[in-house]
Amino acid sequence: MLMTPDLVFKIVNAVVLPGWLLLVFAPRWKGTQPIAAFTIPALLGVAYLAIFISQVGRVEGGFDSLEAVENLFTNRFIVVAGWIHYLAFDIFVGSWEVRNSQRIGLSHWFVLPCLLLTFLAGPLGLLIYLVFRVLIIRTRQPELAASPVNDVPA
Repeated sequence: MLMTPDLVFKIVNAVVLPGWLLLVFAPRWKGTQPIAAFTIPALLGVAYLAIFISQVGRVEGGFDSLEAVENLFTNRFIVVAGWIHYLAFDIFVGSWEVRNSQRIGLSHWFVLPCLLLTFLAGPLGLLIYLVFRVLIIRTRQPELAASPVNDVPA
């Protein structure tokens, strides 16, 4: 089967969706974090690498100017690679939001709009989550208030 950009796009969207559903509907299930924070981003990373390798030397453009980036994204495989980049990082961030919210005692009801925004507009969802996080930490755990991201790795 020939892997077209359209087919890859459909496959990666299908791969990432179960992780988001787990983050929304089963945030405390023991399999949610391994799937959403590791397995899915790793699979997306493999797809990204495969596209990268297959397109080396076939694309024009670069990252040194906006025009060069535009040229780079005239290749549909590179557009799909860019989409995979978003998918991988967004679900990774969403999984951190869920894990971190559980650690600091933030209700999942507050996390749900953040997850939706992270899914649809990554940085905006993260920003809203960080605001909620700072407010919760300042009211419930003042000793952590000095650093709003002091426990990011966990």
